[in-house]
Amino acid sequence: QVQLVESGGGLVQPGGSLRLSCAASGFTFSVYSMFWYRQAPGKERELVASITSTGGSTIYADSMKGRFAISRDNAKNTVYLQMNSLKADDTAVYFCNAHWRIGRSEYDYWGQGTQVTVSS
Repeated sequence: QVQLVESGGGLVQPGGSLRLSCAASGFTFSVYSMFWYRQAPGKERELVASITSTGGSTIYADSMKGRFAISRDNAKNTVYLQMNSLKADDTAVYFCNAHWRIGRSEYDYWGQGTQVTVSS
């Protein structure tokens, strides 16, 4: 049974930090690229950051560069998102995504999301 379980969300003041975790099970985590997306109320889901299967390469959305950091621990089947200097605009549900493409086959899994609220 494939599972992606996000944790670490909550209420934080502007300028604060949070660390999100996404624990994976039921598939070979180490071959999947991992992504964090977010969706704010009334807005489309947007990509926050991505990391390759080995962790050797990361990509960030422009508005997150320098504030967010994605990392992974393949021994623990977990991907992280360190979020610093949080702003009210970062308020959203954050989702973890696992993606693997091999040949013509693609495998794509999503977590249920964790709420992040930035407010004073």
